[in-house]
Amino acid sequence: MQDGGEVLFLDGVGDVAVTVGRNGLSVQPLHPELVSSCWSSITLQPKLDSQIKFSDLYAIEMLDKGPICGPWSTRTTIQGKKNIEMHRFVVHGITRRRKHPSPWVPCEYIFGHKDLKICTDWFERLISCINNEGGRPKNLMVFVHPLCGKGRGVRNWETVSPLFIRAKIKTKVIVTQRAGHAYDTLSSLSDIELKAFDGVVAVGGDGLFNEILNGILSSRHKVSYPPTPEGFGYVRGNDNCEEQTRKWINSSIPTPDSGNAMFPGNASKSDDQEPLLSTSNPTGLEIPSLNSTKEPCIGDQDNLVAFPNDWFRLGIIPSGSTDAIVLSTTGERDPVTSALLIILGRRVPLDIAQVVRWKSSPTAEVLPTVRYAASFAGYGFYGEVIRESEKYRWMGPARYDFSGTMVFLKHRSYEAKVAFLETPYTHSLTASAEDDVTGAQPLQSLWNKPRKIICRTNCSVCKEASTSGQNSEDVSDNSRTLCKNQKWVWSEGRFLSVGAAIISCRNERAPDGLVADAHLSDGFLHLLLIRDCPLPLYLWHLTQFTKKGLDPLSFKFVEHHKTPAFTFISSHDESIWNLDGEMFQASEVSVQACRGLVNLFASGPEV
Repeated sequence: MQDGGEVLFLDGVGDVAVTVGRNGLSVQPLHPELVSSCWSSITLQPKLDSQIKFSDLYAIEMLDKGPICGPWSTRTTIQGKKNIEMHRFVVHGITRRRKHPSPWVPCEYIFGHKDLKICTDWFERLISCINNEGGRPKNLMVFVHPLCGKGRGVRNWETVSPLFIRAKIKTKVIVTQRAGHAYDTLSSLSDIELKAFDGVVAVGGDGLFNEILNGILSSRHKVSYPPTPEGFGYVRGNDNCEEQTRKWINSSIPTPDSGNAMFPGNASKSDDQEPLLSTSNPTGLEIPSLNSTKEPCIGDQDNLVAFPNDWFRLGIIPSGSTDAIVLSTTGERDPVTSALLIILGRRVPLDIAQVVRWKSSPTAEVLPTVRYAASFAGYGFYGEVIRESEKYRWMGPARYDFSGTMVFLKHRSYEAKVAFLETPYTHSLTASAEDDVTGAQPLQSLWNKPRKIICRTNCSVCKEASTSGQNSEDVSDNSRTLCKNQKWVWSEGRFLSVGAAIISCRNERAPDGLVADAHLSDGFLHLLLIRDCPLPLYLWHLTQFTKKGLDPLSFKFVEHHKTPAFTFISSHDESIWNLDGEMFQASEVSVQACRGLVNLFASGPEV
């Protein structure tokens, strides 16, 4: 028997030989012929494998002395045997449902022994084993949106918070009181205070996550502006993004009393989408004094927290209307699965789009303003849906369907010029000009398309991107890499929408997302240019998103370009940008993908 071998009593199984290996706990029933029928009937128990991995365990607890049942528990009336009183400890782990293996389900193994010291020794030994699992958070800041998804935020946190308590993870919980609460809190934190936490968790939708993302990165992401095409007129450089952003906040954001659609008011009027910024004063949040071995001396405070880094992570417990970020990064819109991913410290790097607004309108002065998006940045149709939905907040999540229909029926197009960057690693996926004049690409041409590689757990494309020879300096400053062998390609005309998907943007109404083969951290944006076309064809295009396996991008009027950066110019103040569901007024913008800028508590979508 290996080191630590012992015969224990496992609830629902009976006597088992337990040994501690390097990566897990080996459990072998001494009477396997009695196990199969009884064990499978216990819903909280996982399938009994030969090894229980430490990486799948999140808590160990001592229990009071009490009853523990054997494999005869479902046949007591036949065999006349009763439960046994023993000293007990419980091992908490995860399992997956047999029919739907993607969601994670908490499970427990209850072990017993007549000797208290043996139970205590095993408890301490297993605690030591799971504490040696690296990357697990100890202290988290949690923002809970109280009204998103008709109150799902609070209900979901009440559901999953016992898991964090059981795992001995400290949480500083903040229930947002108004629009911009999370942004103001995080942007006002010193780096010393932020260092006390291993990450920040959003219990809400994509809008709350975007607010948290911008609050953290606004003063901590030091990088040049995105590259721009020759003749664009603006010089790239290491401008002080934080200072420019704060100027814009103070001068351009309307007050809550102005009635502007960008500032719908306090949290009582919001559902899932909160405006990112507000003019309210910082919250003055009191951060607890937490001991941290990562905390440097005060003199080094200016460089304490910078992105990207390997230790700080962001998390989402889905509670919004669409939850596209969670569906694209875990494959499941399940609060328990997301909570367990956070507790177990799973990590995936995530590309972030840096959006620089040069001008808010064609006649405005040049004032660079930096914002960030994690899933999508869109102008035209997608921006108008968000703007229109502000009129119907009283409808709840249904307002997006109603607003989308209203905007679709208006069928407006917008004059714009777009320049995207071609590199040796980019390519365009656009229907040929020789395609059918109806605007639909013939079926035969689809057969010649390259096979799509979908981003999954341990994705080979993302791994290749992270080891493609770029060092950490290149990762934090993509523009340095993009300047090599760059070629700008212009596209202009009237567009129904201009959008860039950073990730697939899966949601319940678009199961494959906007771009099925978009990856989480390959350093590319998927630029989608939807040119003006007849209304029936546009409807056909939109309905292609609603079913798996279809190709909504295979129309003549759709341009799809995989690119690390693009620039957008509009000569009219006609529409608005949609950044992860947040409105952003801009007539001239530059956007670049920042590869692996943040780390997310996730594992990638399961196969």
